[in-house]
Amino acid sequence: MRIRIVDAFTDRPFAGNPAGVMLLDAFPDDERLQQVALEVNHAETAFAHPLPEGGEADWALRWFTPVTEVSLCGHATLAAAHVLHTTGAHEGPVRFATRGGVLVATPREDGSITLDFPTAPLTPVEPPTGVAEALGAEPHTVLDTGPDIGDLLVEVADEKTVHGLAPDHKALAAHSERGIIATARADDPARGYDYVSRCFFPNVGIDEDPVTGSAHTALAPFWSERLGRTDLTGLQASPRSGRVRTELRGARTLLSGRAVTVIEGELLV
Repeated sequence: MRIRIVDAFTDRPFAGNPAGVMLLDAFPDDERLQQVALEVNHAETAFAHPLPEGGEADWALRWFTPVTEVSLCGHATLAAAHVLHTTGAHEGPVRFATRGGVLVATPREDGSITLDFPTAPLTPVEPPTGVAEALGAEPHTVLDTGPDIGDLLVEVADEKTVHGLAPDHKALAAHSERGIIATARADDPARGYDYVSRCFFPNVGIDEDPVTGSAHTALAPFWSERLGRTDLTGLQASPRSGRVRTELRGARTLLSGRAVTVIEGELLV
């Protein structure tokens, strides 16, 4: 079985968010999938297999972190679509059947891929006791992102604060299902992005995720309301870094980015 490592939401190797991708004839048992994801040891590994023609989707898709299966993942969906298109396994838009519903990935003429994801419902909440200390910054606004994402979206003072965060990951784990999205308005939009974020997901075995597509389904409506525009670009300011273009369309959010295959090999066991 072929296995590939793809850097997603970047146009260059060794940046963005790496994901494992395996195209299969059918899914093996869950224990096997989890073992492979642990061995790959990236934020997510995507497993996909083709579905019969004539249905609502073309491929079945699942995502596993090193410790658990997740319900929604943007960067590994982008990585899987990139592999399908670059290998010739699928042409044109691809419909994925997932735990998060049917997700469509559309290749663009400029080489990017656009993902059609559900917009996260945002509910303002009071800052949980201890979250400021765990994050290492005072929250200005805190919102729940709903069951599919399972994060707290935390707005902090400014971009410098986001870059300087050094959270207590163990303490953060007590405050949400998956983790914390920290964000602030860009200091200088002339640099090519409108807002900045970092994502900390200790409850799924990821202290800091390099670039998180699913988080941008919450960031897009949050910043679109504040900035008065539906088309935005977010910079995820992890050490690897990456940019996600977002377009808010009501109940759906379009996420666009590029991907690069950096490793291709064979699973021997």
